[in-house]
Amino acid sequence: MTNRIALILGLIIAGAIVWDIYRNDGAALVFLARRGLDLIAYLAFWR
Repeated sequence: MTNRIALILGLIIAGAIVWDIYRNDGAALVFLARRGLDLIAYLAFWR
């Protein structure tokens, strides 16, 4: 991955986070965090 692609992806992710906080009060971030923790717990169970 080149630096340009990494920068563009970083800006897209940062923009999505800012948009979510501005428009949805961070609801999508909370949802994704909870699902991520569930995924980690699921993977730890199968380890």
